[in-house]
Parts: sequence; structure tokens; C-alpha cells
Amino acid sequence: MGTPEFARAPLERLYGEGHDIAGVFTQPDKPSNRGMKVACGPVKELALSRRTPVFQPGTLRDGEAADILRGLRCDLIAVVAYGKILPRDILEMPPMGAVNIHGSLLPKYRGAAPIQWAVLNGERETGVTSMLMAEELDAGDVLFAKKTAIGEDETAGQLYGRLSALGAELLCETVGAISRGVAVPIAQDHSEATYAPPLNKGMAPIDWTETAHRIKCKVRGLDPWPVATAELNGKAFKVYRVEIGAIKADKAPGSIVSSGKHGIEVACADGTVVIKELQAPGGKRMASADYIRGHGITM
Repeated sequence: MGTPEFARAPLERLYGEGHDIAGVFTQPDKPSNRGMKVACGPVKELALSRRTPVFQPGTLRDGEAADILRGLRCDLIAVVAYGKILPRDILEMPPMGAVNIHGSLLPKYRGAAPIQWAVLNGERETGVTSMLMAEELDAGDVLFAKKTAIGEDETAGQLYGRLSALGAELLCETVGAISRGVAVPIAQDHSEATYAPPLNKGMAPIDWTETAHRIKCKVRGLDPWPVATAELNGKAFKVYRVEIGAIKADKAPGSIVSSGKHGIEVACADGTVVIKELQAPGGKRMASADYIRGHGITM
């Protein structure tokens, strides 16, 4: 059970290791891109290419999905970024249970956007966790985990790709351990749980009264969506990459300190931030220096 690109690599790995995939559940198709054409999701696309039955129920609570699963007679349900909560009757149906791969080191960052929030909060380490699924969100007993460092300049999008591959490894290791009867569930410490709610466009504007480090984390964490924004010379720019600049600035936060081949330097709470890559309204993503050469920036 999975839907976005994050779940494609784990499914591919299961195929590659010879597991018999009885069926694939994925979210109903939705319009996407500017043309709003209904597109086939990454997991569905892969499953169809392997001639695996695909099911896209709008709900899991009306009995139809449960009937489908009974007919499939699967031993184990593997869930990766499916996007729906599994009710108890489905969780208890397969004899080996239901496992989930989550993009954080549980119990930290339960919820919809664990990868993005790890970057937004300036974490230096994260990982993926496999767990036995419970009715409560991401609260099931932990089976295994894999850790990885977060790069100083790594974006949420880049980390997303790495954790998808790491999750694929972990899922196959977990399935193997369950099949051999050697997986030992460990209860989460719920008192240490933190949550990672969905991102929204309202988070995009940069608050220049924050520290340079916090601003850089925001830019990295909101890439590729919704992307951080900054108003410069009366225009709202998307900001894709920044560097921490000078220790001190004599201007108010949000003021442009300098601009040139190094980028656009803006004052913040504890110094400056240098915008290195941006996108003007209606334009393309480019180096700040290239934009300045063509348009200029007023101090």
C-alpha cells in the first residue's frame, strides 16, 4: 500500500527480491500539473508495468477494501506513504500483520511530513523506521531503524530521495526478519513523540527577524514545495538556496545589505543571509548573480 514517489523504490525492491506481490493499493488518481489532467501515480505505474492487480478505494471503512484483501489472501501488508489510516479489521487480517516504513526515527516526527520537518528544525540526523502498524498514527511497535546524517546544504527533496532508497532496504530486511520469525517489536516511548504536520503555502514567506541558521533551514526544508519566498524590490521571489553571511549587519532585518556576483545579501536577526538562487515571478530558477546582471536590485 503506497502512493507517491517515496513508495516506488520500496515496491521495486520487493519485486527485485522475488516477493510475490498479491496486489497493490494506492490512492485514487487525482488531477495534477497545470493542465489538471488525471495522472497515474508512481506506485500504480510500477504495479501496472509488473501486471500486478491495482486497487484504488476511496475509503477503507465501507467493507469493500476488506473484501478485496480477503480475496487476495496475503500473508503481510506493507505500507509506505499510502496516505490512508488502516482500520482495525484490515490491520488484523493478514497472519503476519501489517508493517509500515516511516521517514523518521520514531517516535520523533510522527505524521505526514517527517522529512521536511527534520530539515526545517535543523536536525543533523534522521532515518527510516519499520514498525508494526497500530490504529493510532505512527504509534506502533518499532521493528528496525536505519540512520543517516543530514547534509549541511541538503534539501528536503534530496533527503526524500535518499530516505526512499534507505526505506526500500529496510522494508526488505523487515519482511525477511518477519518471515523468519526473528523480528522483535519494541514499544515506542510515547512521551518522546513529536509530530510533523503537513506543509502549507502559508509557511513560505521568510521571516527575516529569525537567525541566519533558521532561515537557511527553512529554505532547505521547503524545497521542493512550497518553496520559501522573499519580497525584494516589491516583488515576491521564490528562494531556493542561501548561505549564511556576515556575523553583523547595521541594517534592520529584511533590508538588502549588498548585491552583486556573490548574490543578494539580506539582514536578519544575527547577521546576514546571502540569497544564491531564486526565481522571479513568471521567470525561471537561476543564480541570483545572473538575475542581478539582467535586472538589478535596489538597495
